[in-house]
Amino acid sequence: VQLQASGGGLVQAGGSRRLSCGASGGTLSTYTVGWFRQAPGNEREFVATITKGGEPDYADSVKGRFTVSRDNAKNTVDLQMNSLKPEDTAVYYCAAGRPIVGTMRFERGYSYWGQGTQVTVSS
Repeated sequence: VQLQASGGGLVQAGGSRRLSCGASGGTLSTYTVGWFRQAPGNEREFVATITKGGEPDYADSVKGRFTVSRDNAKNTVDLQMNSLKPEDTAVYYCAAGRPIVGTMRFERGYSYWGQGTQVTVSS
C-alpha cells in the first residue's frame, strides 16, 4: 500500500487546513489510519487515528480542534484542522495498519507510511 499525504501549506494562526491521505495498492477502509506529525528537533508524535469502524481518537493537544474522517468512496482519510496554532507547525504523516489493542497511538502499530506534508502556522 502506498500512501500520499496532501493539503499542507502556510496558514495563519486561527485558520484552518484540511489534509488528505490517499492510497494506491490497497483499500484504506480495511485499515486503521493514523496521523502523526514531526516538528523540527522533535520526535514524531501521534495526532489522530480512525479505526476501520470509524472510531476516532485524538491527542489531547488537538482534541476539539482537529477532526479525522473517512471517505471510503474516494479511498481517503482526511484530517480537518481548525483553530490552528503556531505549535501545530510540523510535517504531517499519514499511516495505515492493523494495530493491536494499545498500539494505535504508536508508530509501531502502522505498517505503511506516506511521505509527509508540511503545515506551517504563522503567528
